[in-house]
Order: sequence, then C-alpha cells, then structure tokens
Amino acid sequence: ARPLSGVRVLDLTRVLAGPTCARTLAEHGAEVLHVRGPKLPSIEPFVIDTNPGKRSCFLDLDRNEDVERMRALVRDAHVFSQGYRPGALARRGFSPEGLAEMRPGIIAVSIDCYGHEGPFADRPGWEQLAQTVTGMAHEHAGDEHPALVPAAINDYTTGYLGALGVMCALARRTTECGSWHVRVSLARTAMWIMSLPRTSPDDKPGGFDMASIAPWIIEMNTAWGPLTRLGPIARMSETPPRWDLPPAPLGSDPAAWR
Repeated sequence: ARPLSGVRVLDLTRVLAGPTCARTLAEHGAEVLHVRGPKLPSIEPFVIDTNPGKRSCFLDLDRNEDVERMRALVRDAHVFSQGYRPGALARRGFSPEGLAEMRPGIIAVSIDCYGHEGPFADRPGWEQLAQTVTGMAHEHAGDEHPALVPAAINDYTTGYLGALGVMCALARRTTECGSWHVRVSLARTAMWIMSLPRTSPDDKPGGFDMASIAPWIIEMNTAWGPLTRLGPIARMSETPPRWDLPPAPLGSDPAAWR
C-alpha cells in the first residue's frame, strides 16, 4: 500500500497553496475530491498545474441541498483542507470544531495569508502581500522599490508544509487518537524562509538544461491535450510518488467518493 492509500481528502481551495497541499497528498495515494463553487473565478494554468491526481466537482454552499451534500462527504472524509478567509466556512457550519463533530478523527487544514492570530487574521491575502508585509519583497529588491521573489515561493512551500502537517497529524492520530487542526499561512512561511542563512551576493545559481531534469519529467494526456511537466520530485524506493489521474477540469466529476 502507498503511504496515504485509503485516505479521503476534501480539497476546498483555489489558486496555488491549498491546491498544492492536496496535490501532494494525492501523489502519495490519497483520494482527493476538489470542491469548487461554480461562480468563483479560476485561472486555468493554475488548475492544470495543481489538479493532477484529483477529481473535481462543483458545490454551491449558498444552496441548502449542496450544504447537505457537503456534510455527507465530510462524514466519509479523513482530511478537510480549506483556503478561504478565516471564518468564511465556519459561518456555514464547517469550522474545525464543527467538522470534528460531524466526523470525529478528521484532520482539518486551514491555509491563509496572515496567520490565525493578530490584527490581520481576518484579511484575505495572497503571495505578493505576504512577501510585502514580511519584508521579503523589500530585501529581494535591494533598493527603495519592493520586487516580487519569483516562482510563487511562499504559495508552493506553504502547500508542501500543509501536506507535511496532514501526514504528521495522521501519524499522531494513530497513537493519540483525536481530531487535529493543521494551520499554515503564507506570511509565516515567508518569515521562516527569511530566517534561513543568506548566500553571498556574488554567488550565481548554476544553470540547468532539459537533460539534467529529464528524470523528473512526465507526460500526461489531459482534457487540454498532451502535457509535459515536472512530476513528483520525492524519491521513495517502495512506493514511488505518482499521480494516478490527469488534471481534471473544474466540475467534471460528481460530488461523491469513488
């Protein structure tokens, strides 16, 4: 069996950090159902990037019947990951405490920009704002004008840390029981990265070519056509990470577990 075989994950996230968390769980064998509101905007390249290994459905939590459908999914889930503004899902009955009542033993994951305490806790935010408020963009610029560190460094890293938190919570649940709450934020990730040692300003990153990254390149047939991309980077001898499904177009599956 793979590390997360049999684990069911509800992925109520969008853009990058949250979807990366669930994508990482999928590559280790979890069954991931991505749930999106049908009226929310989306960025198609991000969907293609972060939806491998998942199925995708629409539920409108402004409709009572869809709320009941969500409750039914929660009762058979092991992980509930959400990336909306703090309190948004709690008002609909899906707070970590509410989830634990519906499904004792569940792992709730909360992903946001500014963390879960302090004066900014209720504000929405994204990569650029996290880099700005933590000073990352200022240091990267080297002058009076902030500049964005590329590659969505906090988004992706926060997603990976969220997945690590889920795995740690699942492991601890086997020995300590209980329901667990994993909390990660873009700003806290940025602060951790900012705490790491700096390289010399004269150091230059080494180049790479397609030959050097060829072992990590995979090909997938998708609804958008053939896709060549980086696959899972981790290497495990007995259970190599992989995505069993290509990225799913939003809303292409029923709101049900396999």
